[in-house]
Amino acid sequence: MPRLISTILTSFASSLFIFFPQFNAGSNTVVRQDTENASPFIIALYDSTAVNDAITELYDSIKLQQFGLKKEAFIYAYKGYHRLLEEGLINKEGIITICDFSQSSRRKRLYLIDLTNYKLLLNTHVAHGRNSGGEYAKKFSNRPESLQSSLGFYVTRKTYWGDHGLALTIDGLEKGFNDMAERRRIVVHGSSYVGDNYLRFSRYIGRSFGCPAVPKKYSSSLINTIKNGSCLFIYHPSKSYLTGSKILNG
Repeated sequence: MPRLISTILTSFASSLFIFFPQFNAGSNTVVRQDTENASPFIIALYDSTAVNDAITELYDSIKLQQFGLKKEAFIYAYKGYHRLLEEGLINKEGIITICDFSQSSRRKRLYLIDLTNYKLLLNTHVAHGRNSGGEYAKKFSNRPESLQSSLGFYVTRKTYWGDHGLALTIDGLEKGFNDMAERRRIVVHGSSYVGDNYLRFSRYIGRSFGCPAVPKKYSSSLINTIKNGSCLFIYHPSKSYLTGSKILNG
C-alpha cells in the first residue's frame, strides 16, 4: 500500500510539473519551473483526491478508526512522513509514531504504526504538557519553561538513562513550532502518572513538562522500536500549526 501511494504521487507530480509548472492547490501554492530533479513531496499535493483516497484505504486497512485515531491526523502524518523521507531527514523507514492530541488524555492516543506490514504495533496513553490543558490539550508552545507541548514533526535520536529510566531524545524539525525541543529537554520517557493505573484515582492522566510521556510498562519497548531516526508526529487541529507548518504546506 505505501508503494502504491508513492506511485500515485510520483505519477501525479510528474503530470503537474509538465503541464502546470505553476500549481495552486487551495491554500498550498507551488511555483516550480524545473522537472529534472523534482521530488513529488516537494509539491503540494494535499488536495489530490487520488492520494487522499489511497491513504484512506491504508487507514481503513489498519483499522485505525476503531482505535480512535482521527483520519485527518493520519493523513497529515503520512504525507509529512513521506516528505521527510524524501528529503533524507529520517532514516528509519516503515514506522511512524502519532500522538493525537485532539483526543482526551483519558484515551489511548499514541499510535505506533508499522506502515510496511499495515499493523498497529502499540496503542497507549501519552501525556501532554502541564500548561497545555487538563483533560484536553488546548495550548501549545515552543518556548522554554512554558511547560506546554509542541506540535509537529520530530525525528528520534539516541537513548540515555535519566530520572525516568530509559529515555529517548527527539529533534523538532519545525522552526517556530518545536525546534527548541533539545534546549527544552523534551524527550520520550516512561512515567507512573500515565496509564490505566493512574486513571483509577484521577479524572485524567498526569501531565508532563512538555514531554510525550508514556506508561512505564511500555516505555522501553516503544523507545527501542522507534529510536535512531524514525518519525514522530504530535497532532492537534490548531489552525496556526496546520496553516504555518512548512512540512505540511511545502
